[in-house]
Amino acid sequence: MDRLKRRLIFTLAAMLLVLVIGTAGFTLIEHWPVFDAFYMTLITMTTVGYAEVHPLSHAGRIFNSALMVVGVSMIFVAVGVMTQTIVEMEFGERFSQRRNKRMIDKLENHFIICGYGRVGRGAAEELHRARVPFVITEIDPDRVQRAMMSGMIAVNADATQDQTLRDVGIARARGLVAALSNDADNLFTILSAKGLNPNLYVATRAAEEGAEQKMRRAGADAVLAPYALTGHRLAQCLLRPHVVQFLDLTTNNIGLNVDIEQVTVEATAEFTPKTIRDMQIRRDLGVIVLAIRKNDGKMLFNPPADTLIVGGDCLIVMGQQENLRRLEALVTESAR
Repeated sequence: MDRLKRRLIFTLAAMLLVLVIGTAGFTLIEHWPVFDAFYMTLITMTTVGYAEVHPLSHAGRIFNSALMVVGVSMIFVAVGVMTQTIVEMEFGERFSQRRNKRMIDKLENHFIICGYGRVGRGAAEELHRARVPFVITEIDPDRVQRAMMSGMIAVNADATQDQTLRDVGIARARGLVAALSNDADNLFTILSAKGLNPNLYVATRAAEEGAEQKMRRAGADAVLAPYALTGHRLAQCLLRPHVVQFLDLTTNNIGLNVDIEQVTVEATAEFTPKTIRDMQIRRDLGVIVLAIRKNDGKMLFNPPADTLIVGGDCLIVMGQQENLRRLEALVTESAR
């Protein structure tokens, strides 16, 4: 919409400039009154075929000849721009919706972000950086346009409606972020999402105190309170600034090509079961195992070298992105 407005403003400004130049030209060359000069410029640009307002001198006819070429060309351009703008306004949104629908229909194991405010925008940027498939639902058309201009898939719809969630492929989705403006809408979205896909992993925000427990009872797997989290982080910056800096380096990819990632070990992986020592992850891949989440939900921090890794374990590892991808390929490669 902003692009169309800029196009119309530019066209109107160009026509106004030609009118001003023509009026000034006839006034200076022929010494006509301003209105007569304006009227002569207008009938010349619109090619209505009226006679000259006053007889023109030789210099005036030369100026008028140039004005005819420029003015008529500008009118043709204006008509073309207006026609194109009307067509885009009438059909552009429909074409965009069809294109989005085709792209959404192809998504598998993707994420859904409900809301593109400050929280939703941060989640979308992180998923975009991770190069994973996701789609945004937002009721504000200006925010939808902003997301699409950033190269993301976004639809202008109400995320609290079941049909909206169906349209963005919730049955095929891997996870959902509920980042709407208030807790009531987020709670309603969680209930709808879990009803349509019980296996969906749902993360949400809770603004009000006491809303976290309600979100979890509704089915949310992860609930973050932005205000409490920000206060905690600020205190950590004062108490443990180097720890915070390290976490920023590893989780936000600031300054180092190092990430913390989770890698799930396939039950059919070729090397399982093996101990961390036998796998030689750190020596061969340069990856550090920070923790292991076992099948029973138990979390082992800083696991010793003799810890046995079996299928279904989730490794929390840190290393360079290339090495992390090599590890993921290793733990998912099936035995022959």
